[in-house]
Amino acid sequence: MKLETIDYLAQDSAEKFVKSLRETGFGVLSNHPIDKALVEAIYVEWQAFFNSEEKRNYLFKPETQDGFFPAEISETAKGHTVKDIKEYFHVYPWGRIPDSLRENILTYYKKANTLAQELLGWIEAYAPDDVKAKFSIALPQMIENSQKTLLRVLHYPPMSGDEEMGAIRAAAHEDINLITVLPAANEPGLQVQVKDGSWVDVPSDFGNIIINIGDMLQEASGGYYPSTSHRVINPEGADKTKSRISLPLFLHPNPEVVLSDRYTADSYLMERLRELGVI
Repeated sequence: MKLETIDYLAQDSAEKFVKSLRETGFGVLSNHPIDKALVEAIYVEWQAFFNSEEKRNYLFKPETQDGFFPAEISETAKGHTVKDIKEYFHVYPWGRIPDSLRENILTYYKKANTLAQELLGWIEAYAPDDVKAKFSIALPQMIENSQKTLLRVLHYPPMSGDEEMGAIRAAAHEDINLITVLPAANEPGLQVQVKDGSWVDVPSDFGNIIINIGDMLQEASGGYYPSTSHRVINPEGADKTKSRISLPLFLHPNPEVVLSDRYTADSYLMERLRELGVI
């Protein structure tokens, strides 16, 4: 199976995109409205930041979860015991951001949010009536002015050869949120697990944007939209010496949004963060 890239400007793009999400939990768009030059500039300036000691001035605050998360306290994916090989920075418009990096990253945050609202509209429009009836409010409204939406700037450092046995850049996991918006990273490695259990490469052509379903949308749609496992595998050969920067925007509803009879967005998020040991 191959994950197809869909032309955002095509007449049938919305229908094809939602079909891809239904089948794989992922959709890949080309010719979308987010400027490639902006993404490229962000990759370059944040690579320089991660290469510097300045990052230590922005160590994360446990109470707000913004700032820099060093590799030594990196995430361990649910169901795994070995930490991922990565470090990252949590960007919220209200959080701490280095002044020299603020303009581009907040421009991207805003543009990606705008695109996400449009794509949530597509997802709702092409859902069957019985699935639409499950949504407590329109999907695009769930994320309006949300203070919970998180932009994570991920840095996967070059491989040293001293990594812990079994460690990979990002172990298989599902996202917690509604949808995730991700420009293709500056290096390949992202894979999604499809229905037969095999792993498929997600097209990583620079300029693509990748969207995947999160657990909250799976919950809100009664399982109609699947939140599928994905991972970032370790590079091989000469690519081992290369860093990888990634910019996932995790779209979170406002806390009071009702996802289902069992959960609000806030109760769902808190349950998952406790499971991950974050809180």
